[in-house]
Amino acid sequence: MSLLGSLVLIVFLSFSVVSIEANFERAHAFIVRVQNDLKPPEFSGVEHWYSSTLRSLSSNPLASENLTTIPKGLKSDFIHVYRTVFHGFSAKLTAQQVDELKKRPEILGVFPDQLRQLLTTRSPQFLGLGKTVMPNGLISESDSGSKVIIGVLDTGIWPERRSFHDAGLADVPSKWKGECTEGEKFSKKLCNKKLVGARYFIDGYETIGGSTTGVIRSARDTDGHGTHTASTAAGRTVSNASLLGFASGTAGGIASKARIAVYKVCWHDGCADSDILAGIDKAVEDGVDVISSSIGGPPIPDYEDPIAIGAFGAMEHGVFVSAAAGNSGPSESSVTNIAPWITTVGASSIDRRFPADLLLGNGSIINGSSLYNGGPLPTKKLPLIYGGEAAAEPRRPDAKLVRSGSPAAFCIPGSLSPKLVRGKIVLCDRGMSARAAKSLVVKEAGGVGVIVANVEPEGGNIIADAHLIPGLAITQWGGDLVRDYISSTKTPEATIVFRGTQVGVKPAPVVASFSSRGPSYGSPYIFKPDMVAPGVNILAAWPDGLSPTELSVDPRRTKFNILSGTSMSCPHVSGLAALLKGAHPDWSPGAIRSALMTTAYTHDQDGKPLLDDTDYKEATVFVMGAGHVDPEKATDPGLIYNMTVEDYVSFMCASGFSSDSIKVITRRRVICSESQKLHPWDINYPIISVSLDPSTKSKTRLTVTRTVTHVGNSGSKYSVTVRRPKGIAVSVDPKSIEFKKKGEKQSYKVEISVEEGGEDGAVIGSLSWTDGKHRVTSLIVVNI
Repeated sequence: MSLLGSLVLIVFLSFSVVSIEANFERAHAFIVRVQNDLKPPEFSGVEHWYSSTLRSLSSNPLASENLTTIPKGLKSDFIHVYRTVFHGFSAKLTAQQVDELKKRPEILGVFPDQLRQLLTTRSPQFLGLGKTVMPNGLISESDSGSKVIIGVLDTGIWPERRSFHDAGLADVPSKWKGECTEGEKFSKKLCNKKLVGARYFIDGYETIGGSTTGVIRSARDTDGHGTHTASTAAGRTVSNASLLGFASGTAGGIASKARIAVYKVCWHDGCADSDILAGIDKAVEDGVDVISSSIGGPPIPDYEDPIAIGAFGAMEHGVFVSAAAGNSGPSESSVTNIAPWITTVGASSIDRRFPADLLLGNGSIINGSSLYNGGPLPTKKLPLIYGGEAAAEPRRPDAKLVRSGSPAAFCIPGSLSPKLVRGKIVLCDRGMSARAAKSLVVKEAGGVGVIVANVEPEGGNIIADAHLIPGLAITQWGGDLVRDYISSTKTPEATIVFRGTQVGVKPAPVVASFSSRGPSYGSPYIFKPDMVAPGVNILAAWPDGLSPTELSVDPRRTKFNILSGTSMSCPHVSGLAALLKGAHPDWSPGAIRSALMTTAYTHDQDGKPLLDDTDYKEATVFVMGAGHVDPEKATDPGLIYNMTVEDYVSFMCASGFSSDSIKVITRRRVICSESQKLHPWDINYPIISVSLDPSTKSKTRLTVTRTVTHVGNSGSKYSVTVRRPKGIAVSVDPKSIEFKKKGEKQSYKVEISVEEGGEDGAVIGSLSWTDGKHRVTSLIVVNI
């Protein structure tokens, strides 16, 4: 070939590569669900088949190039390939390619990749898992979960923390098949008999444009969230733990001997679905028993949600999946992670708080909460101003002192006037920025103290923060009182008194106002959250080099931090699931959830109904699900409502899912006509929920069927007691059930009907089976 011809060929190839790359850049990331049993025999493996499928698309630029390999400089066809819980792959595709794929018989679904967000110790003692180990208790029977592996999907881990040491632990369970992946600032030597594995997944995040500035490409945690959740679920006990002196004592996770496997799927801007799915897929392949995911996104139908589909695959493999309910409360129907095979956890308080008092110039004392430890304010009161009155932009003289919604009212960066703020305590409305960041804004403007007041609808749930200057959080009503006081005098003044750590607080627990609640978008017959667990002011491990406020200007460093959110309640249940799995290795994910739900309590320590921190009214089933977890009772529940793959398939049929939608989730062809006699309210879920219409006589009476499995070691006879919902007649047949051996199943029917004069709305009662030792309770919810 001539030199000119060679140059022409080089130019042509270069142009082809640039054109192909440009085409790929116009594409977007998608997750593709594949029916693997349709793979033609000529392909050596599914990846070969997937790759061939992609390259055969007429819209693929490689298809016209007659090339056997991708030109140098281009990435692989795939972002991830999924082999265990979700057969398929993720890749960058054009709209035309997506349309072509959807027409192929082997393609079950194509889902756009998206970012989800993180849903951000005394709690073991509060749960009854303290230092005293009962001979037949959950800690003893499970050996603290030593044979159980928890897969934590989060921001990674800080492996050097004492919470993750392996002293005294037995060898890693032989079922473990995972690995400790090398990466930046993370060597294989950092894994041990406690931290048995670590992987990271970033390709999906990068593909959809997540920021990678300063990213550490390894399982090392530089955010703190993952270290905190991992140590909450299964951290070893560490003495002399505290945050800046607060909550001092011995800290430990729920299942202190359970093994931890970390799957870093979250980065600066969030967590890509394709990476989360890759984490679930690998976790199950590696051999975990429990998956803990404090990650959430908008609720969508299960057959359109790749994470819900992946969780179904995990459940098929016997893996319990625990997920956070979300922090969008108290809005109704705000709960996320709604798939019925996921255990969804809301947040509640424990009996510990960090009190601080705001003393106003008129003598009023407003109770609040704070983790500030930099020394007290002067006893002499200081000038007080509302942020909305201290805007950098001049305020109209005729404007009234109200919560204006202006940036200054929320103390947004650059919004406050140094001239008006200097030397004063500033009242800031909660919202629009991080709570602790408001203290930095006030400090930079010359303020000497900060008050962060809840605003509607946040109500009474106040969260303690380690402010940079003297500061505290107060309730919505406290904020109203402060604004009223400011408007009543020309010289408002105040000071703040900090009172350290207080335990034995009542009432406790209380459901946090931020905890997302139902009714669930998914189905009125499955309640989300399923239950609540501690999620307010939780002390757990924290990385080096990261301040407790996560503000770059905060010079303070600590080995433990106190955080709040359903992100914190989720790993509590993950740890409890590990303990229950350790005590009962044969229990399915459905059995574990049932044990936690039927033994949950709906009253506080004084026997009064659990309250909702939003308004201090009684918490409903939409707020707390079955109630607050009670670990020791869950270890010996007596009876369980088990749920299998077939139960979920029947439920989907009864709920009106099409055969194609069910196939997307289950990879199997289901003829739903065989299940038409079933009703969605007959799903074997531990809460009974029905809808009745008094205006239509034919719909004023329903019969519900449930099946219980005896999990006691000896025979037992149970009798039923019913607390009727208001205006509802309830009858149970039979009224007693006798079991002769462990594993025996019995079914019963519940007839529910509306009495004359029944009120509209949701009314709640309960049904309990009792043998004198156990009480197996199911809430009854009737929507009229």
